[in-house]
Amino acid sequence: MRRSSALPLALPLAAAVVFGAVAPAQAAAAGPGTGLNPAALREAIALRPDDGAAGVVAEVHKNGETWRGTSGDAVTGKRISPDAHFRIGSISKPMEAVILLQLSAEGRVDLDRSVQHYLPGLLPEDRFREPISVRQLLDHTSGLPHDLEGAPALSPDEEIERRFDYLTFDEVIRQTLRPEGRPAPGPHFRPGTRQEYNSFGYRVAGKLIEEITGHSYQYEVTTRILKPLKMRETKAAAPGRSTPVPRPYLPGYLPRSTGELTDVNVQGGLPASMTSTTGDLNRFITGLFDGRLLRPEQAAELFSVPKGADGKPLPYADDSHCNTGPGKGTACFSVGLMSVPLPDGSVLWGKTGSDRGYRSGIFATRDLNRRGVYAVGTASSSVNGAPAVSQRLTMAAFGN
Repeated sequence: MRRSSALPLALPLAAAVVFGAVAPAQAAAAGPGTGLNPAALREAIALRPDDGAAGVVAEVHKNGETWRGTSGDAVTGKRISPDAHFRIGSISKPMEAVILLQLSAEGRVDLDRSVQHYLPGLLPEDRFREPISVRQLLDHTSGLPHDLEGAPALSPDEEIERRFDYLTFDEVIRQTLRPEGRPAPGPHFRPGTRQEYNSFGYRVAGKLIEEITGHSYQYEVTTRILKPLKMRETKAAAPGRSTPVPRPYLPGYLPRSTGELTDVNVQGGLPASMTSTTGDLNRFITGLFDGRLLRPEQAAELFSVPKGADGKPLPYADDSHCNTGPGKGTACFSVGLMSVPLPDGSVLWGKTGSDRGYRSGIFATRDLNRRGVYAVGTASSSVNGAPAVSQRLTMAAFGN
């Protein structure tokens, strides 16, 4: 579980994560005109020896055109279906944010009220004296520690053996804030003064959803998002147990210390762990941006990064995110999403995800004219940050 949360977006995503730096040869490969170039897209997802990938599935929309493609399974040689399911990792975070934004519109939660108000006693008062607002959980300005901060890293074999573990929001919160056998972490900075990508804030947000509604995250995300958008191929983790990725599925592998690859199709995870397809994730971002899920006041939160008293975007805490493009070193996350500037000056909004064996991403321009979804099944433990395949794919799709 730490692998998924500790690798939130370890990628410079502003001409990287979905883009990568713009190489002239790659940009030219997309060809003239404003549509999609199928040959360039097929070449982009063709696996290369240093990709560390077992397979890829992708879907791209641009100027009314649609392209879907897959590679084969590099490990078994089997075909991968364009409808393959995969684990979406932190792409579930925008869904958590949507639920809380909907609750805000219903008057059931105030984004400016504190976590301490809604969940008294959850944050130890001796370490977290200043109020942390619900909005600060969602836009990564809470200053909270990271999931299981200070716990020893897992070995490759331990990573594989622990894949069946399922932790509730309560268990993650307790093991992070009140750990046994190691010092308890404190805040990284004063709430609202910086931005730092933080999955733990979304564990607290998940707990808040369940506390306010009296329902499980699985029930709320299904009722509020999956059913209205007819995302029939998307499922939240079954509480308390490990589950497989539904067939057909994109295979994801992790190597043992011996080098032997293990298919990590079956996993436990968290209440917000989910599986989906490129088609369903395209439905999600389309419904999110076209107003079917949120009222205008709440939707505006998706497209605004946090600012300081001077009206400028808050500084980013370090150089691991938000470190490319015009806003170098400043906040690039909104409530639930991330902003990614394109070479032509337009901006994509979306999210990447990371689970054991899987790397994925979903991005779109605000007018939905350009949209892309990808998932990569790994065949190496060294695939960190933006997979090379995703960078090539994005340049082939949107680089011209």
